[in-house]
Amino acid sequence: MQRSLIILLFFFSFSKPISAQISANEIINKTIDVAGGKRYDNVVIYFTFRNKQYRSKRSKGVYELERSVKGANGITKDVISNSGLKRFIENCPVEVADSLITKISDGVNSVHYFANLPYGLNSPAVHKKMIGEAVVKGNSYYKIRVTFSEEGGGTDFEDEFLYWIHKDNFTVDYLAYKYAVNGGGIRFREAYNPRVINGIRFADYKNYKTDFLNTPLSNLDKLFKDKQLKFLSEIELEDIFVYIERDCC
Repeated sequence: MQRSLIILLFFFSFSKPISAQISANEIINKTIDVAGGKRYDNVVIYFTFRNKQYRSKRSKGVYELERSVKGANGITKDVISNSGLKRFIENCPVEVADSLITKISDGVNSVHYFANLPYGLNSPAVHKKMIGEAVVKGNSYYKIRVTFSEEGGGTDFEDEFLYWIHKDNFTVDYLAYKYAVNGGGIRFREAYNPRVINGIRFADYKNYKTDFLNTPLSNLDKLFKDKQLKFLSEIELEDIFVYIERDCC
């Protein structure tokens, strides 16, 4: 009798759904590994987005996030690093008004954040929770809710994100977020054109919205399947170059 009970318990321990055996942290860590893993730690990435040039550099905890824009006065370069924001016009440093620091920093950070996903989702300020599973276009996904601590979570720490992570491939195929600035809004993005460049995965996105701001993010996959979201734009990264530290001078 005792032996039969042990065998029965052994059987049920391995017959649980995988979602009961894997945590949100494990899912995110696996997703980061698939997308680039340790390559993110020492890398320089260049890309173009909407006619603006972007560059990120990370090495042993030191980082720089740049955006360069050509204007009437020449090229304006904004650089965010461990020491804060600096602005250059034609390589000459200029002062930034206090009222503009947050706006400029958020604009630069936001583009780099989405371009480098899922990198950063394992930082100490990120809180992850698996809230369920879903099937979209015949594929099965984990639904991971992400929120941020006030300390270390940036000026938009109150924003909420949801990631649909493929259960077999561990890729971010869909994401949604709710933001509060400029009156607030909800966005849903569908990844397409995935490609791996020097070991790091990138994707473009089709961008959708709903005007009903009380809509739970967890319902957006159903609204997407039912074609009840409004298409807004395509988020495309162009001219991507990736240099791992060993390749750099």
